[in-house]
Amino acid sequence: MSKKQVTVGNCILGGGKIAVQSMTTEKTSDVEKCVAQILRLEEAGCDIVRVAVLDEEDARAISAVKQKIHLPLVADIHFSAKLAVLAAENGADKLRVNPGNIGGERELSLVADCVKAHRIPVRVGANTGSIEPHFLAKYGRSAEALVLSALENVKIFERHGLNDLVISVKASDVPLTVKAYELIAKETDYPLHVGVTEAGTERMGIVKSSIGIGSLLLQGIGDTIRVSLTSDPVKEVYAAHDILRACGLEKDYIEVVSCPTCGRCRYDCMGLAERVNERVRGVKKRGKIAVMGCVVNGPGEAKDADLGIAGGEKYCVIFRGEEMERVPAEKAEQVFFARLNEYLNS
Repeated sequence: MSKKQVTVGNCILGGGKIAVQSMTTEKTSDVEKCVAQILRLEEAGCDIVRVAVLDEEDARAISAVKQKIHLPLVADIHFSAKLAVLAAENGADKLRVNPGNIGGERELSLVADCVKAHRIPVRVGANTGSIEPHFLAKYGRSAEALVLSALENVKIFERHGLNDLVISVKASDVPLTVKAYELIAKETDYPLHVGVTEAGTERMGIVKSSIGIGSLLLQGIGDTIRVSLTSDPVKEVYAAHDILRACGLEKDYIEVVSCPTCGRCRYDCMGLAERVNERVRGVKKRGKIAVMGCVVNGPGEAKDADLGIAGGEKYCVIFRGEEMERVPAEKAEQVFFARLNEYLNS
């Protein structure tokens, strides 16, 4: 994780906790819809939210949006230093700019002067579509070109006295993304925003993000993450927390373990596992719940669970280390949820 800390609203990047980000899909100037989506993201566990700023109407709307939300708000700017300045003046907690498409050093200096005055940070977001031409000509679309391009623009901001920076070097290619972050982590102490860009629709997007983000987090690289999905952004937040949990970086949650089932499973184990997952989602408590397919080895495999169920054709066993009770298969789910609620409320 980063040695340098950057504050975004009430969130600290580089402080050890990995902040989860997402981005709205509503137009920012449609304040009511934008706010409603941000509140859903907050409920799902999002730490920082980003909004697109396409025009002056969007930039000015940030002020109204900020009054109705609780999360730090990042303004996403492309092609216009003027919009970046306007977003900062209207209360953005952070700017995301892509120096490769926002203009030359003159435009970047305007952004730097503005954010210094408002005491907010900037994310220097580089991707394979915005590599500086001279690095692209020398190295092609590579991790080296991506990193050098990002660092060159970081130096421009530093020359103008701006040191509250966050860096990202994303690509849609997972190995390239991982290599780029490994390289840049050796070159800078600034917090790193980690993600795989243009990862795709829900299924493949989660697969690519899990591999890319997860492999970096396990190396200690990354201070804030965004799972990019062509889907409801709330699903990005759920996926991000799942990645953090799988990497052992989030402890305060209920883990649901379940077996892949086989021909021995004679009850709706798959459906029950999904319903249990939904019941415990968002519960801030460390624990493990097991939904196992059969009684042959289910209780043994999940002996360390705080509560578990394993099924048969005529009855199911509810266990906590040892068997607690046997119930008819048709009443198993009802009884199990009663025991689950008792556990969650204990």
